[in-house]
This record gives sequence, structure tokens and C-alpha cells, in this order.
Amino acid sequence: MKILKAFLFILFFVTIKSHSQVQVDKIVYKSKEHYITNTLPYHITGTFLPPDKKEPSTVLNEDGTGVIQYDDLTKKKINWGIECNWEGTAILKEGYNSASYTFWYRTEDSDEWMYSQFSIHFVKKKMFLMGERIKIYEDYNVQ
Repeated sequence: MKILKAFLFILFFVTIKSHSQVQVDKIVYKSKEHYITNTLPYHITGTFLPPDKKEPSTVLNEDGTGVIQYDDLTKKKINWGIECNWEGTAILKEGYNSASYTFWYRTEDSDEWMYSQFSIHFVKKKMFLMGERIKIYEDYNVQ
């Protein structure tokens, strides 16, 4: 009977943890706390490229990891997130047919976080990362 209770408790804990909606991580930049998440209402993961080029690229994975390729074509693994509040709601600046977020990332060989802009342009159906890397997306929420 004790084994059954322990099993049910573990099953309950795993179920609650797996259904939690947004993972929020706390980072520190210049002695100030920020919160990041990789959960947005848009599918932002994938490969971002400069217009009409195949390199340098940035790849964002769903688990908050990825790879950034610099202009000299060296690649480094990164951890990334979009700035949010402590509850996990992304902080955005709305523009005319666009939304802009703060994109945080750090290379795996560094403890220093860096930030850049991430924006979504709804009419163009494009996402811009670091101002120059682009991903074309499909809007599945169109009525």
C-alpha cells in the first residue's frame, strides 16, 4: 500500500510539472535581475539567416539552447530567452503591425548575458533577430 501511495504521489508531481505552462529563468545583468522565457505565443524556434545568404546563421531550439554563427563563421552554443515578467508573460513593445521583444543570450563558455532585439512583423510574415537575421513564418492563427 505504501508503494502505491508513493507511486501516485510521484505520478501527481510529474503530471503537475509537465503541465506547467511557462518556464521562467532568472538572470543577472550588471547587478540587475531579469526574467527570461523561451515560451511565446509564436513559434520562434528555427534558423535565422541574413537576407539572401546561408551564413552566418542563428539556430534557436525549443529548450532554450541554440547555436550562433559569427561573421567570421565561427559557431558557439548559446542559451537564450525572451525577457518576461516573473510570471512568464513576455514584455513587448507593440508597433504598427509588429511586436518587439528583448532577446537575451549567452554563449556556453561565458557567464555574461548579452541582449539584442527580436521583432515580429505580421504583414511581412517575418521574424527579425539581431536586426539582420530573418526567419519567414507561417501564421496559423489567421481566421
